Amino acid sequence: MRCAVLGDPIAHSLSPVLHRAGYAALGIADADYDAIRVGDEELEGFLDGLADDWRGLSLTMPLKRRALELAPTVTGRARLAGGANTLLLEHGRPVLADNTDLPGAVAAIRERYDGPVTAGTVLGGGATAASTGLALCELGARRVRLLARSADRAAGAAAAIAAHPSAPAVEVGTLADGEIDGQVVVSTIPADAQDAGLVARCAGVSVVFEALYNPWPTPLAAAAGDRPLVSGLDLLVHQAVLQFEMFTGVAAPLVAMRDAGTAELAARHPAR
Repeated sequence: MRCAVLGDPIAHSLSPVLHRAGYAALGIADADYDAIRVGDEELEGFLDGLADDWRGLSLTMPLKRRALELAPTVTGRARLAGGANTLLLEHGRPVLADNTDLPGAVAAIRERYDGPVTAGTVLGGGATAASTGLALCELGARRVRLLARSADRAAGAAAAIAAHPSAPAVEVGTLADGEIDGQVVVSTIPADAQDAGLVARCAGVSVVFEALYNPWPTPLAAAAGDRPLVSGLDLLVHQAVLQFEMFTGVAAPLVAMRDAGTAELAARHPAR
């Protein structure tokens, strides 16, 4: 069985470390998982060249939206998020496009926090902002606020979140002075965009969800204190667990996969 993560760039991906650790923990000897650089215009040609032993593909930017067009069946959550990060294959051909970022974010939050989520704020306006905002809706949020450098940057994510079946109220503001609302703040912005004023405005939120895992800790993560802190590694592991189970048909060893990711990050960034 062959699997891989595709994207451009892709050399930094932790996905091979996580999936291979899962194979090793379960004694699955006849499987491999690689990282392969594939650009948006190359995806369809890459899929056409796959042999019968290919079982699954994880997709990063810029391939998620294009992947929706390349499988005969697309899950509702992938449609809702506006992109697929997973292609399930049979005999080397795509049969299902899915999005495990959304349920992965739900699981990552619930692992750290079991309280109510009636509203939340997402910093940023890209694909990760859309999937994590939808995750807040899955957890019960009826109001989601997006804060981006400009309202235009968040228009696509706002539309995706507003389309959730629960019909949440979606508000868009600016990072510079937007109010932080709800029990959870999710940051999908770079660490260098987290200035002291923004961090201070997040001080009263119950849960901090930092979607990055490098650099670590970011200013927001460092300021979390005793509050529940969800990391980008938590998100990556939980979405990878769902992919692993789709590709192999067996329960994924979450602890072994997380431990491998933690060790790899420590090896790559000794001073973290």
